[in-house]
Amino acid sequence: MPLEVERKFLVTGDFSAAVSRSTRIVQGYLNSDPERSVRVRIKGDEGFLTVKGPGNASGTTRYEWEKKISMPEAKELLALCEPGKIDKIRHLVPLGSHILEVDVFYGANTGLILAEAELADEAEFFERPPWLGEEVTHDPRYFNASLSRRPFGEWREADPAQEALED
Repeated sequence: MPLEVERKFLVTGDFSAAVSRSTRIVQGYLNSDPERSVRVRIKGDEGFLTVKGPGNASGTTRYEWEKKISMPEAKELLALCEPGKIDKIRHLVPLGSHILEVDVFYGANTGLILAEAELADEAEFFERPPWLGEEVTHDPRYFNASLSRRPFGEWREADPAQEALED
């Protein structure tokens, strides 16, 4: 069974000098249920279909199956997706033996910048650069499927008490 192990962090500083490559990603969800999400993604000039299962208790590990599909198929499936597409630029940042994926979000998620470290196992050490902020691996609001349903831009509008806590 293919498993993905990753930790997710807010980005709080400038990472741009360390970027090795950047790619635009547009994705939508045929099913955004956290127990079994089905994602359609256009990454650069390639299409992908991905199925993700539920995460473990810490949120770091979950089932992930991905298959490359043609661009016409990806575009057709994107048109069938639930409302709320994700639009982001993914920047790859080499860091020791790891590559951090830094996603800068646009559209309804403008203002959100997340970094993900894919690891061999939950306990694996990786170097944390100074621009890496709070870990949000365990917070389901930061899952892309969640961001498609309830975008980052709506969080403060919907919960003024949360805004007071963040100040």
